[in-house]
Amino acid sequence: MMTIDTVKYEPFTIETAVDYSKQIGLFEQSDLLEAEEIGDGNLNLVFRIQNKNTNKSIILKQALPYAKVVGSSWPLTLDRARIESEALKHAYEVVPEFTPRVYHSDHTLAVTVMDDLSHLQIVRKGLIEGNVYPRLARDIGTFLAHTLFYHSDFGMNQQEKKKLTLKFNNPELCKITEDLVFTDPFFDHDTNNIPSKLREFVETTLWSDKSLKREVASLKHLFLTKGEALIHGDLHTGSIFASAEETVVIDPEFAYFGPIGFDIGAFIANILLNYLSQEGHIEDEQARNEYQDYLLSVLTETWNVFDVEFGALWQDNAQDSFMKVDGYLDDVLNQIFQDTLGFAGCKMIRRMIGLAGVEDVEAIENEELRLNVKRTAITLGKLLIQNRSQITSINELKKVVTQ
Repeated sequence: MMTIDTVKYEPFTIETAVDYSKQIGLFEQSDLLEAEEIGDGNLNLVFRIQNKNTNKSIILKQALPYAKVVGSSWPLTLDRARIESEALKHAYEVVPEFTPRVYHSDHTLAVTVMDDLSHLQIVRKGLIEGNVYPRLARDIGTFLAHTLFYHSDFGMNQQEKKKLTLKFNNPELCKITEDLVFTDPFFDHDTNNIPSKLREFVETTLWSDKSLKREVASLKHLFLTKGEALIHGDLHTGSIFASAEETVVIDPEFAYFGPIGFDIGAFIANILLNYLSQEGHIEDEQARNEYQDYLLSVLTETWNVFDVEFGALWQDNAQDSFMKVDGYLDDVLNQIFQDTLGFAGCKMIRRMIGLAGVEDVEAIENEELRLNVKRTAITLGKLLIQNRSQITSINELKKVVTQ
């Protein structure tokens, strides 16, 4: 057996990951274990380790000190592993049914060991395949309402929240969002990934539009300064596992205290991108229309559940006298919705021309169709940014999407 140096960081291999899982007591030394590396992301190593006799299995995730999509030339802090494990623990306290349990974490080795969710499917892949998740919208709406409310000044002691904010100082990963979501796509930056046939459209639609840039500047300022709640920070459909009966949210390594609307906007943006991408995935028009209707129902139900759940929590857990003032809850929810739309627009645009695209669109084989979907997504994203104060309900958003 290999001995793992818990004082010095080094990336795991399959062999050392197995040895480590025994050293920390999750398996017996005599257990016959089977392991595989299953990670397909840009920032981490992920191993699935299973006892062949009992079928007990765990996931061991280790942060890498760089982004795999770029290489060692783009260093990343290992502290994000601590951020992730702590964020998962806080979410588990509030919504254990939607959060993997953390069994062990080691901040020096940048390791988090948690539930194995391989019996579920990554939602992004499932939506590309045209799968329906009956519980997805209700579960995500509930997850958002509870995690965001209970980690905000509305739902927790305001002085305790200030203390907790210090533990989730996440400048390096916030900088990635600040650059890749709010800055680079709106300028001719070398991190952008723009097909040559799309460049003129991007220059005209985004880079030359000064009024759009003013709106995005305001949204970036909100992201920089509006520390409302402990947010997931990267809640896309690739960060959600689901089945017909279960929904679990993973990967909160971008967590920090930010605007409540950012997580909601990220999820909505990804549902909208999948909605648009179905032009390239479902050929039969009737079948495509039916599936897109389902996606719109996910959109509307997610917000409606969030709205109702957040309001109920507000009524039962007021931390401030002003929370009992008539109309204040409506003011807060209206502002969250406006922020949500703006952040959703930025997320949509980023995914179309930024450093990391989305499989929903990139998997469309027909080039012209793929480019058309990107143009539509950019146009819709821009509309959400510029008209976020005029679109005042989820039903109005649905009309904007389908018009």
